[in-house]
Parts: sequence; structure tokens; C-alpha cells
Amino acid sequence: MFDKILIANRGEIALRILRACKEMGIATVAVHSLVDRNLKHVRLADESVCIGPNPSPQSYLNIPALISAMEITDAVAVHPGYGFLAENADFAEQVQKSGFTFIGPDPDVIRLMGDKVSAIAAMKKAGVPTVPGSDGPLPENSERCLEIGEKVGYPVIIKAAAGGGGRGMRVVERAEDLINAIAVTKSEAQAAFGDGTVYLEKFLQNPRHVEVQVMSDGQGNAIHLGDRDCSLQRRHQKVLEEAPAPGIPDAVREQVHQSCVQACIDIGYRGAGTFEFLYENERFYFIEMNTRIQVEHPVTEMVTGVDLIKEQIRVCAGEKLSLKQEDIVVRGHAFECRINAEDPQTFFPSPGKVNNFHMPGGLGVRVDSHLYSGYTVPPNYDSMIAKLITYAEDRETALARMRVALSELVIDGIKTNIPLQEDLVRDEAFAKGGVNIHYLEKKLGL
Repeated sequence: MFDKILIANRGEIALRILRACKEMGIATVAVHSLVDRNLKHVRLADESVCIGPNPSPQSYLNIPALISAMEITDAVAVHPGYGFLAENADFAEQVQKSGFTFIGPDPDVIRLMGDKVSAIAAMKKAGVPTVPGSDGPLPENSERCLEIGEKVGYPVIIKAAAGGGGRGMRVVERAEDLINAIAVTKSEAQAAFGDGTVYLEKFLQNPRHVEVQVMSDGQGNAIHLGDRDCSLQRRHQKVLEEAPAPGIPDAVREQVHQSCVQACIDIGYRGAGTFEFLYENERFYFIEMNTRIQVEHPVTEMVTGVDLIKEQIRVCAGEKLSLKQEDIVVRGHAFECRINAEDPQTFFPSPGKVNNFHMPGGLGVRVDSHLYSGYTVPPNYDSMIAKLITYAEDRETALARMRVALSELVIDGIKTNIPLQEDLVRDEAFAKGGVNIHYLEKKLGL
């Protein structure tokens, strides 16, 4: 087992990792930018290192600075959390070449799943259901592209192979618009990602976003830990998640779970990962794999009782999975509301000093947050400042518990999206379960 881990992140996920390390008896190193020197996990870590000015490229994305911080503190492994360098294959490779352990998959696996074309090919080979589309990158030949579009059937969506987070996508409703859409998307992809490769898929019109949590040790052992519904999204950014996904037939659910487990074994996956799907008409369609821990991992922890961060650390330390599939039993239901420092009407970021922070409590309530009274939320990073999670024996009770918890949550001094979350947990359609990925934007009039 590792004796010291450097946490290459900030905010609530850095604090979450630090707590897991402390429980496991592992020493911790916190890294931070100048503005983040008062973060809670920096205060609680065994050691801390300032890695640069406030802009991310000069701090949390600064690979040489992170490697140097590991060297001077004698850390033996690095946990990237999510975001920043968590899915950066070059970072993982540099960590390994420098003699340290990257808590995540091997760089080659990150590259495989980071390229949408190669990821889809790997998933097809493993038996994971995929969206009908072009078998690989779209060719330069316009006539061939039109043939592919006709075969798949309109509407279709053009996607950048190196894209992500909702970027590098364009929906095409008619054949006469296809060639121009391909050209524009290629140009945008080249500018944004340095890779103009694009592919085509059938555009599903009213799908849900359902994902499967997996854990694998890279030694031929893999398990799934159920699924989550993350369909409430604004501009491809998740707002509220739940586990398990409601209203999915058991046979359909079990089949996709097992295909994800097999895919992990086939590609030699190590660590925590998430297979993301669009779900429509009782069919799953693979869209991408996140080769890291997810923001919404707490809802899975609540319904399975498994500490995903601890298990992730263990398998990346070379241990075999401590759990077998039969050990995983999904009980009850959990919700997670992402609390952002933003104006609930305009969604503009709202940095500033938190004058008063009061967390809700009670049975089945969990808060993952780095906030404290007197802390100043900086304008430099993502606006998420807390995750409010509730758990109960059934969905209805868990949702009622979330309504109560939101009413108790106090964050004074800055604007937050708490009013939006309070509206969502009282929404009649959401209460019934199974709203699609367009529901929230339609509700907001976007």
C-alpha cells in the first residue's frame, strides 16, 4: 500500500480523497495555487506545496510542477480526482516515467477511451451496445459521407473524436446540410482539440443519460456497482443525479451491466470508471467512458455501501479487488444536488466571501463540501462548491429527504443555485422519474 499520496486537485474532491487517505493511514500532500492556500484540505493535509499562480495552466495543469512536488515531498503516488489532469494520458505517462504511481488506468487505456472513435470500436468488440453510426472517422469523400448519413437515418449528429463535455457536436436534420456541417465541425475540432477527426451517429431525440459505475483491478477482475441517472442537465452539464436509474427493466439493466464488466476485462482497465449511455425505448447506447472517479460517485456509495475512493486506491496500489460481484447489493435510493456558486437566474458565477455556512443533517443526509464560514470562493475555477446527498429506503422518501435538506442548507454572502435545486426536487415530472436530457433546458426556456 502507498505510504504517501499527492492529491492533484482542489475543492470538495480533494477533501474527499484526503479523508479516505486518512482512514487508510496514508500520509497526504496537498498542492494549491496562490488563491487556494486557505482551502480546507490544504489545512488538513500532512504537507502542502504551492505549485503556481491562480490560472489553472500555471498550477493544477502544470505537469512539471506536480512532478516536482511529488519529488520534494517523497510522495509515491498521485490521485488526480476529476477534471484538470484526471483523464490526461500524457500526465499519467509522465508520472509513471518519473517512478511514481498514477491512481487511475494505464496511459494507453486512457488514450483508447479518450478517443471516441477507438472507444466505440473497443466497446463494439466487447459487446457493449453502441449508437448506430459511421464505423470510425468520416471519410474525406463527400458521396461516401452522404451514403453513411442515409444509411443511419436523419437526424444525425457529427462529433469530434477528441471532444468532450458537450463540445465538438453538431446536429444535422437534412442530407443537404450534412457536408457543410462536417466541414464546420472538423474546423472547430481542430481549433479546440488539435484534432479534426469527426464521426457520425444517429441522433437520439429524447434519451435519458444513464451511466454504469465499474471498478477493475487490471488483473482480470472487474465488477459493476449499479447505475445512475444523470438526465437533468443544462448545456451538457449535470445538475442533479440519482441512483439507481428509475424505470429500467431488470433484464435490460443486467445485460448492460455485464457488458461493461466484460469491457473492463477486455481492455485491461484498472481503477474506478464510468460507462456513459443514452437510454431510449428500453435500449442503451454507449457514448463514452470516463476513466476516473465521477462527481456523482456518492450516490453509488450510498446505495452500495462501498467506499469507491478507497477501493480505487487499493487496486491502483496493485491489490486485487476486495469485492466480488455477489458482494454488491443495491439497496434503497440516493439523490445528489450539485450546489454551485452562481446566480440561479442568469447562471453567471458568483464568487465571494461565504459569511455563514450551515450544513443540513439528519438520517441519510451527506454533504461533500470544502466550504466553511469565512472562506472566499475564488473566480478562477469551476463554480461547484458543494454536493448535497440524501439516501432512504425508497425513491420517494429519499426525494422528500432532499427537499428538507435543501431547506436547511445555508450559504450566505454569495448567490447559489439552491433555489433551482429546490424547484427541481418539487417538479412533478421529475418526481415520477425518467425525464429525458432535454427536460431541464425546456423547463428553463433555453
